Amino acid sequence: MMSGVFFALVHSRLPACYPLYMAENESTATRTRAHAPQLLVLLVLMLLLAAPFALYLAQKRHNVLSLDMAARFPENQRLTGGEVFATTIAEIMEHELSGGTGWRPNDFILWSPRLWADNNANRQLGILLAARESMRVFKDHLTKVSSNEYDANLVLADTALRNDAFKLWLPSAESKYSQAVQRLRIYVDGLKATPMRSKPINQRNAELIRLVQAWTDLLGDAHAALYRPDGLWQTDDDFYHAQGVAHVIFHLVQAVEREYRHGEDTKPIIRTLLNEVADALGQAAVLKPLVVFDGSPSGLFANHRRNLDAFVNEARQKLYSVREELEK
Repeated sequence: MMSGVFFALVHSRLPACYPLYMAENESTATRTRAHAPQLLVLLVLMLLLAAPFALYLAQKRHNVLSLDMAARFPENQRLTGGEVFATTIAEIMEHELSGGTGWRPNDFILWSPRLWADNNANRQLGILLAARESMRVFKDHLTKVSSNEYDANLVLADTALRNDAFKLWLPSAESKYSQAVQRLRIYVDGLKATPMRSKPINQRNAELIRLVQAWTDLLGDAHAALYRPDGLWQTDDDFYHAQGVAHVIFHLVQAVEREYRHGEDTKPIIRTLLNEVADALGQAAVLKPLVVFDGSPSGLFANHRRNLDAFVNEARQKLYSVREELEK
């Protein structure tokens, strides 16, 4: 009886609008539940629109390798030939392996670049191609003359870089490329040892010409891929693969300019040409449109493949001039 009196008292003190207030709350909750699917779809659409922009910003940041040649190898520092070149290849590969997404071409099928974002994967394949060719010339010619034996660490580094870029395990691409980086570091340590354990660059123009030839061949291949007519889905693949090649040669041209500083003092035009090559490839290496368009010459949209090709071809022509000067 007391409880009945209590509830009657409470009910008598509630405002007259309370039943209406409860009905409005129930109506609002019903409307919210009814609109939940539309809100979910809107949220998914917003995420889909934001994801490409986030990838764009991440890729733009990743494209820049923090390797300041002047700070790392200052003018007054005594160098042994090969130190800058080997360090540069090691830094390039380590940057790709330790980046935010790591080595992309061999990712597991559920998040593979063949299914999802493949820009960095194609760029890394271009980087690997140029690194392999540069490493081959470094091992076969820059540090070896005639019947001299190969440098053991460079042989192991070159072999490790030849591992399948798409292999996920047994062994993984990452593990082999990390071994290549380690061997290059050991090679550099050997240059600084007393007595020297590594073979230095021989500083001969005849061997440097072979490297310049390899680079012009790589840039020629990139030019052909950028200039040919391609399908819609191949356009950005060619763009980023060529950009990866340009990225490697850009940094290695700077390494060569530092390694061969004595010869360039004899022929200042070579230093000028190498700096011009680096300027062109430096711009190519960081070119990052939000969307890679393949517009016609007189069309409304840009043709980003042609834009990149302009830098690639400029560098290629200047390398031909470098070769001519070295042959004199």
